[in-house]
Amino acid sequence: MTSLILSSMQTIYNITSLITALGSAFLGFLVYLRNRRAGLNRRYLFMSLSISLWAYSLFLWGISSSPQSALLWAKVLHIGASFISITYFHFIVELLGLNKEKKKTVIAGYLAALIITLITPTNLFIQSVEDRFYFKSWPVPGIIYPFFLLLFFFYTVYSFRLVFKALRRASGFYRAQLIYILLGLVVGFGGGATNYFLFYNIRVVPVGNFFVFFYVILYAYAIVRYRLMDIRIAITRTGIFIAVYTLVLGVPFAVVARFRSQLIEVLGSQWWILPLGLMGFLATVGPFIYIFFEHKAEERLLKEQKRYQNTLKQASVGMTRIRNLRKLLDLIAHIVTKTVKIGYVGIYLYNQQSNEYVIQVSRDKGRVPIAKLTPDNTLIKWVVLHRQPIIYEEIKRLIQDTRDPTYQLIADNMQLLTAAVIIPSFLEDRFMGFFVFGDKLSGQIYTPEDLNVFQVLASQAALAIENAQFYEEAKEMQEQIAQAEKMATIGTMADGLSHQINNRFYALSLITGDTLDTIKTTDTSNCTSEVKEMVKQINHALERIQVNVMQGGEVVRGILKYTRRGDASFEGLTLDQIIDGTLEMVQYKVKLSEIDIIRDYPKDTAKVKGNLTQLEEAFFNFIDNAYDAIVERRDLLKEEGYRGRITVSARPYDTMLQITIEDNGMGIKDADMKKVFTPFFTTKVSSRKGTGLGLYVIRRILTDNHKGKIMVESGYKVGTRFIVELPIAQ
Repeated sequence: MTSLILSSMQTIYNITSLITALGSAFLGFLVYLRNRRAGLNRRYLFMSLSISLWAYSLFLWGISSSPQSALLWAKVLHIGASFISITYFHFIVELLGLNKEKKKTVIAGYLAALIITLITPTNLFIQSVEDRFYFKSWPVPGIIYPFFLLLFFFYTVYSFRLVFKALRRASGFYRAQLIYILLGLVVGFGGGATNYFLFYNIRVVPVGNFFVFFYVILYAYAIVRYRLMDIRIAITRTGIFIAVYTLVLGVPFAVVARFRSQLIEVLGSQWWILPLGLMGFLATVGPFIYIFFEHKAEERLLKEQKRYQNTLKQASVGMTRIRNLRKLLDLIAHIVTKTVKIGYVGIYLYNQQSNEYVIQVSRDKGRVPIAKLTPDNTLIKWVVLHRQPIIYEEIKRLIQDTRDPTYQLIADNMQLLTAAVIIPSFLEDRFMGFFVFGDKLSGQIYTPEDLNVFQVLASQAALAIENAQFYEEAKEMQEQIAQAEKMATIGTMADGLSHQINNRFYALSLITGDTLDTIKTTDTSNCTSEVKEMVKQINHALERIQVNVMQGGEVVRGILKYTRRGDASFEGLTLDQIIDGTLEMVQYKVKLSEIDIIRDYPKDTAKVKGNLTQLEEAFFNFIDNAYDAIVERRDLLKEEGYRGRITVSARPYDTMLQITIEDNGMGIKDADMKKVFTPFFTTKVSSRKGTGLGLYVIRRILTDNHKGKIMVESGYKVGTRFIVELPIAQ
């Protein structure tokens, strides 16, 4: 029986050692090839190769047929073991960004491991091999072996201390990664340390040897995949895996150990078929057992997470029915904040007029978020290019791995945004904006499942936002059309209204005139001085009334001239003639005394062929828009000594007269230049907001009616220049 147990234990030990050796080397190169330039990946490769050397030598030691061979491989495996702790320490130093601070400690470790490697072939390190407990040919330590153990445990404990210290300060994804590292350290080194008891005749079976490979797997996962799973899930999956495959590997060996004699009696020399078949059966059903228990365990552990993910999925479906944009954004932020329990949520949308991504909603009263980001921001460019969520902890790791300054800029922006995760929102190929999520209040990390749900939510939100924006724009456009129709109606009524108003002015003029004539013909010489003074004041008041009646009549004629359609006749018109008529109309809307209007053209400038009424309407809009831009610049920039200026110049160009109307107002932003002639688009400030039809109508008048051209040039905070070409009258 003892020989059976010895044989079974040795076999399991050999198999696990071979698995660890091959698996460590494979994962080491896999991680390294994913990013050869990353220091962390290179450190992981060195650590994996040290483990692989140790484990493969352990396997060869286990299958050695002679004490001499066993002694050789026992010494070789300790060479690998001496480098495991220092390569692991170097890996931790790289992970924590402590290369400069711990450089001397790392070098000292490698030198110590090298010295041990040189001493290992001597009997001072391993004296011999002998039978101990269930193992034959177990190494007997020499007098300097304790120094090896001291080196091993010093760097192991030091690594543990550094990770634990960093863990206490860490949060979010980084904290989750460090928990993985700490878990791997305890499992791997704790399991490997069970080998050392037998060196000093302490009868502890080194069952933890198999766990060494699990920490290699954990670290590979932590490096290659930065979106880590919940640590509870990692521990649970590891535990289930160990339990299932302990069953798969252990049951056949237990059957052999307990029933070998009975199997030999029944099956003879073919007794091994039954345990082999049992192992094959268990190996087949093992994955299904693992998946079943894993599913059940995750259902319990992720119950709360599944609940809010389902809530978000349901919310994303109903969002498209909400037409009010503000209400929609508030609802999205409220649902995410309450269901996922996030400390901060911000929603940024693209503003076409300002060409910026502007914050619309910020769910945290104590936080002052960045108000806007421009499209040339590094973070925005990265999101548009990759169309993937950005995770702050992943970016921090990429900074260490690649040394690319782009990632540092992204990290800086995410810090300013207080973002743990940024979820982009795309509508097909159009980038609508992005969601900013802070850390979870529970301290848990964002899982891949979370990110998938958030991306679905962002996609549905993009469609809902598009619908809400379209609805609001359509509503605003309808209001502008209604306003334009009202103005048009007033225009059609202008003739009748002007006739009625002029009649009233005419009546007032007659009354005041008759009264003044009466006063002039009345003898007041015998009146008292008080009466004479009163008559004088009445006479002055009547004269003022008469003057204002005349001015009122001029205003009515100006309005009538502007609102009348004008006849279809085209004639030769001088530029002075057009500008004089325009100023006559515009003086009742614009304070001409506040600006300078400069006519920079010779008196003999060629006439243009056009309709006077229509051209006056066009120039009215030019001057009106220029005045608004001048007032905006004056009020906004408050420049000392600034005075508005509108310059009109002209020069003949082939058969056309090129007329330039230039102002020194606020100017037009680059993003708005392509939209100035678009119907219902306006850049006027809110207090003087127009309908956005003026320049659209002007272009139709100049290009369609007069067969001319119109162009615009502008510099923001500099001024605007309209260039008009009209045919010269023959």
